[in-house]
Amino acid sequence: MTSEQSELLTAIHDAHGPALLRFVVRLTGDYTFAQDVVQETLLRAWKKPAILEQSDESARAWLFTVARNIVIDDRRSARHAREISTDNLPESPTPDASDAVLDSWILSDALASLSVEHRTAVVSAYYLGQTVAEIARRDDVPEGTVKSRLHYALRAMRIALQERGVTQ
Repeated sequence: MTSEQSELLTAIHDAHGPALLRFVVRLTGDYTFAQDVVQETLLRAWKKPAILEQSDESARAWLFTVARNIVIDDRRSARHAREISTDNLPESPTPDASDAVLDSWILSDALASLSVEHRTAVVSAYYLGQTVAEIARRDDVPEGTVKSRLHYALRAMRIALQERGVTQ
């Protein structure tokens, strides 16, 4: 498709797209399906460049006819004949906790790969919410040592998570 044809298709979409969408929504009552029909109609126009070069009125008539035919074909299809619309679903969706479980398992595995000092510092600071001063008093080490352990522990965690394919 040349850039000229591309510009013509864009112009046809801009000129007729909203009206075509309203037309199909009125025919079907389904906004999402109407969007699909408009997209399919414009795809067919793109496949027939001669349509793009017709007068504005001729192109519009062709687009509306194609859209109507797509709707008719869909309504005659076996899929539509067997489809039942209902508000009552046979089963209600339930929240899936598998992602949280997997994240927890990967994080636990990465924590286990740390040294005892680093793991204790991370758990105390990030899981138990203790301050650097509290951890230093409890472990009887200087605050700078706790900060250093946290720094190197996080660095080791990043590497461990990269090895497990979690981060880049």
